[in-house]
Amino acid sequence: VLRDEFRQPPGDVVVAAGEPAVLECVPPRGHPEPSVSWKKNGVRVSDKDERLTIRGGKLMVASTHKSDAGVYVCVATNVVGERDSEPAELVVF
Repeated sequence: VLRDEFRQPPGDVVVAAGEPAVLECVPPRGHPEPSVSWKKNGVRVSDKDERLTIRGGKLMVASTHKSDAGVYVCVATNVVGERDSEPAELVVF
C-alpha cells in the first residue's frame, strides 16, 4: 500500500547563503513504510555531499551555497512504487 497524499509536503524555504536550510517531508502512509529520497531540479540528490543530510524525511543543508537553490521534490518509495510530492523551492540569496 502507498497512499497518494503526503502527510506533510515540503514547503518553500528562503535562506541567506551560508545559512543552514531544512526541507521537511512526511511521506504518505504506506505498508511497508516508504523510504524518503529527494530530487533537485529532477535529479536525485546524493547524500555523498557532506553538506547534505537526509534523515527521517528531512533534507538538511548545513551551509547553503547559491548552487543549492532550485526546485526540490520529496520522493516516497516502497515496494508498491513511488510518489513525488508537490515541488518546493529553495531560494538562496
